[in-house]
Amino acid sequence: MHLMQLPREVLLGENLKGEVVNVAKRLGLGEKALILYGPRTKEIAGREVERNLQESFDVSALTVKAATTGEVERALAKIRDEGADWLIAVGGGSIIDVAKLASFKAGVPFISFPTTASHDGIASANASIKDLGSKTSVKAVPPVAVIADVEVIKTAPYRYLAAGVGDMISNLTAVKDWRLAHRIKGEYYSEYAASLSLMSAKMVIKNADIIRLGNEESVRKVVKGLISSGVAMSIAGSSRPASGAEHLFSHALDAIAPKPALHGEQVGVGTIIMAYLHGLKWERIRETLKRVGAPTNAYELGIEPDIIVEALTIAHTIRPERYTILGRDGLTREAAENAAKITGVI
Repeated sequence: MHLMQLPREVLLGENLKGEVVNVAKRLGLGEKALILYGPRTKEIAGREVERNLQESFDVSALTVKAATTGEVERALAKIRDEGADWLIAVGGGSIIDVAKLASFKAGVPFISFPTTASHDGIASANASIKDLGSKTSVKAVPPVAVIADVEVIKTAPYRYLAAGVGDMISNLTAVKDWRLAHRIKGEYYSEYAASLSLMSAKMVIKNADIIRLGNEESVRKVVKGLISSGVAMSIAGSSRPASGAEHLFSHALDAIAPKPALHGEQVGVGTIIMAYLHGLKWERIRETLKRVGAPTNAYELGIEPDIIVEALTIAHTIRPERYTILGRDGLTREAAENAAKITGVI
């Protein structure tokens, strides 16, 4: 049996902070709501969403500071104490990831209300939780609804939008890795999920100049692509369509870099290197990232070249069960350095 869980509603537009009430009523989510936000996202949109919900629902709130197992446990305790029927996450990736895993463990639905468009977690079933110094992707459930307010997302620093492009463009190498695992290891492969994932990547390449403007249309393009990417993962039943060796490289950086960059920024740089290893047109990927103002090398990431090389050599150990272009043994230091130098990453 292959189970596909998808968001039931996706809203994309302006002034949607009041729409949460209508969505929750249409979906019959129940009377008791728990809203999760961060200290900053509370001011950006959380407080207003909460105020609107209080007119029709019994609402409690929790401020989340990071995507850690401790914060997930705090959210779970709050769900149980308040008897919450459903959750809404107003924030970036960390807030949404905590809500995603807590709602999954508690067996209640959640709504995703992103305040940035920096990665495809806004609509996917996978949650990245920081634990023991590294980021691990955990299987949960996708949001029952996604409400993307273009005006709210546009207020975030442009850097986050560019990072979203990095996360989407990585689908090119992720799908290549997935096909490789299918051919060599006999892993399940979905042509439909792969095609949907690749469509998101091709869309950002085609619209790089529009995205660079950082206006409402830019946000719409990126958000649509990120949601499609999340849906592709739901159809596949795994993160395979949007997560390959480039993501392993990013997770390795999270583990060893003194100050990691944004997830999408690291993944974008990783995509350049993995595209080179796959024999793809890596220059085109680098050019797209440059056009949208995303990092394309170690200097722009703010990470030392030695750390980049080290991350490349240990990336294959992050998820040993996930077969990628890095193989079972990974890259030698010499091969890693060579790939990084040829692509201009170091």
